[in-house]
Amino acid sequence: MTLEILTSEALGPVRHGFFTRRGGASSGIFEGLNCGMGSSDQAEIVHINRSRVANAMEVAPEAMTFVHQIHSPDVLTVSAPGEGGGQADALVTATPGLALAILTADCQPVLLADPENGVIGAAHAGWKGTIDGVLENTVAAMEAAGAERSAIRASIGPSISQRAYEVGPEFFERFMDEDPENARYFGNGEGDRYLFNLTHLGADKLRAAGVGVAEWTGHCTYSDPQRFYSYRRSVHQREADYGRLISVIRL
Repeated sequence: MTLEILTSEALGPVRHGFFTRRGGASSGIFEGLNCGMGSSDQAEIVHINRSRVANAMEVAPEAMTFVHQIHSPDVLTVSAPGEGGGQADALVTATPGLALAILTADCQPVLLADPENGVIGAAHAGWKGTIDGVLENTVAAMEAAGAERSAIRASIGPSISQRAYEVGPEFFERFMDEDPENARYFGNGEGDRYLFNLTHLGADKLRAAGVGVAEWTGHCTYSDPQRFYSYRRSVHQREADYGRLISVIRL
């Protein structure tokens, strides 16, 4: 099966892709394009999957840069292959030929580009990283690398949608303590539960940071098991582990 690569018109001419799970070498619960070295999938199979992604992006595997994601607001700016690998949740570069890669399985993969000034970014934005500032920090790092905020275009890829993201009252209260205006990101669920709109929050954070365009592709990871891995779905189905989707952008 060939790879399935979702793209966003918002990112214009910049080469990028939100890869689905289709077309990979993994099997079992990881069936498809599992790119997560942190999973219990066979390492050599994950390397094969990553190589297929690098080939699709027309870069050498060593030019595809990753970080060890920890749900932080931290951003790493890179200028050469091999400079990734540290603990952070976003990457920025102005170096042609480098590809920035983010892994997700419900959290927001956010790809950003200023095509005019040749600066790109990629962020892993779960709820914690989003409220702690990973998206604002990514925009700031892009600006420091030569981008103009108003020229930055951002696309949020396949993420868990509000209809599938049920949370408890403690989660809701944490957001209310942060800012009462955050109530707009919650809908009523069953009983004392709420439905949280992560992608709405992410898009608002990006717009508030001054980017020119911010949009979500509209794909829900939880609701489409044939195309996407989902951490939350794996928990609900009592699976032992779950695959990781990859999203990549390059100059």
